[in-house]
Amino acid sequence: MNNPFLVGKQVYLRPLEREDAPRLASWFNDPEVAHNLLAYRPMTRRAEEEFLDKLYGHDFDVGLGIVVKETDRLIGVCGFKNTDPRNRHTEFGITIGEKSEWGKGHGTEATRLLLQHAFETLNLNRVELQVVEFNERAIRCYDKVGFRREGVLRQSHYRRGRYWDTLVMAMLREDWDALQSVL
Repeated sequence: MNNPFLVGKQVYLRPLEREDAPRLASWFNDPEVAHNLLAYRPMTRRAEEEFLDKLYGHDFDVGLGIVVKETDRLIGVCGFKNTDPRNRHTEFGITIGEKSEWGKGHGTEATRLLLQHAFETLNLNRVELQVVEFNERAIRCYDKVGFRREGVLRQSHYRRGRYWDTLVMAMLREDWDALQSVL
């Protein structure tokens, strides 16, 4: 394992490095990957490097690479942004950029690892996210780990010639604690 921060059974999460920028940019420019993101412009390597440089300048935001333990291969990214330490909440995001790794449970495991970190280490009370209604794979993952649907932003996202709803989902510390008591 290369610089592991959070370790699961199949994957580990590690800090993102500037050297990861070319791989990340290629994922974000892949039409199949970008389709499920809110991005609409091409990503350059330089822009991704600048993003990574700024990432660690934020005291409370977290960006991590998702690495398959067996191969030590970076397959995606996840993290928190817009973290509010006073009110103890953050926004979660995740992308599995390596399409060959889709559907193998890596995103679900990475999500659980980061939620555990949010509630048990960072002492947050709320983790929220937004997901476009056509991203069924992500919605299944979020449902599986225990996120709850809180609302709908009607016709908030334009893609493929029409407007789509965006689901607002969140998990509270009490939801996390209840799930842990069952396991």
